[in-house]
Amino acid sequence: MKTKLLFWVAVLVGIGVLFSGQSPAKAGEIHSASGYKVLAPIRYGNLTVFPVVGQKAHDTGDFLTLDEGLRSGEVVVSEYGSIRPLIRRGPFRQIPDPAGGAQVNRLVLVNNAKRPLLLLAGEIVTGGKQDRVIGKDRLVPAESDPIDLSVFCVEPGRWVGTSSKFGAGYAGGVVPMAAPGVRSKAMADKDQTKVWAEVRKAQNEVVAGMAPAAPTAAVEVQSTSSYARVMDNKAVRKQVDSIAVPIENSYRGLMKQLRDQNALGVVVAVNGEIIWADMFASTDLLQKYWPKLVRSYASEAMVTRAKSKDVEERLAQAFLDNMEGKREVVESEPGLYRHTEITGEDFKAFELTSLLPKTGFDLHVAKIAE
Repeated sequence: MKTKLLFWVAVLVGIGVLFSGQSPAKAGEIHSASGYKVLAPIRYGNLTVFPVVGQKAHDTGDFLTLDEGLRSGEVVVSEYGSIRPLIRRGPFRQIPDPAGGAQVNRLVLVNNAKRPLLLLAGEIVTGGKQDRVIGKDRLVPAESDPIDLSVFCVEPGRWVGTSSKFGAGYAGGVVPMAAPGVRSKAMADKDQTKVWAEVRKAQNEVVAGMAPAAPTAAVEVQSTSSYARVMDNKAVRKQVDSIAVPIENSYRGLMKQLRDQNALGVVVAVNGEIIWADMFASTDLLQKYWPKLVRSYASEAMVTRAKSKDVEERLAQAFLDNMEGKREVVESEPGLYRHTEITGEDFKAFELTSLLPKTGFDLHVAKIAE
């Protein structure tokens, strides 16, 4: 009798795990090559997101995001050469020459906060002479001297100042995140022409998708050269949210359940093809970026609609585990951060490692399928 009871308890536990779609593995019990474990996917239309848990999470409470810095006014972004900020003493002095004038691929950033600032490639700052997208992940020290920020224009056609400083985007005062197609052209290709081409492609796809049902909105979208304004259009936001909100809410709830398992990121598939992964050092950091990340993925799904197929969990795990590259390029600011670009057979990966005291861990890892 006791044996039968134990048997049925085991069966019921197994069924519970099967229908929850989640592995019962706990933090510290992950044995994959990457130290990450892919969980059962969340699907909506042609967008699939695989939640990922990690072997270990880190304390990231001391890091400031660009959203937080711009909202508080502690972070200032300006056109190159337009300001002569206070020069502080310290080892991180990179002073732009004000006589050089504004340039398409350069901005000046000052972090006046008492916390180091985390910048992610793909974040868009709006204003100045044209909107720009940040080209690579990096850390900016607390109370920094002005730094030269490498960027790409995502507003072809405008070179007229709308404001002296850059802001936190449009809807909700949040810094927008470019869709993976645009992010990849900035991060991997590092090519302004390809960034502009991808911006125009996204705009044309949005217009084509909207024209039959919302002709007025399609005309509005077509009339602007700003990628951020295209994605902030009310009708476009509605379409993006129709994809993003169900996934955003599903994973947000899941993150609460998985906190003790270290929910750290996602693997993303569009139209049945794995395209991207974003991994963070903590669940807290992932939660801060999640709302705009999921909208960037949804934006990609919206403009690349095709016949979709289901992606298997094992393929997402294999994508995450394969980090063996043919070439690595490392840039470093001693005592602050190390940025590693890994080029593999059919992918590129980017690791941002904090070198600040008591850290030494990866703050963000992005992987692009090629």
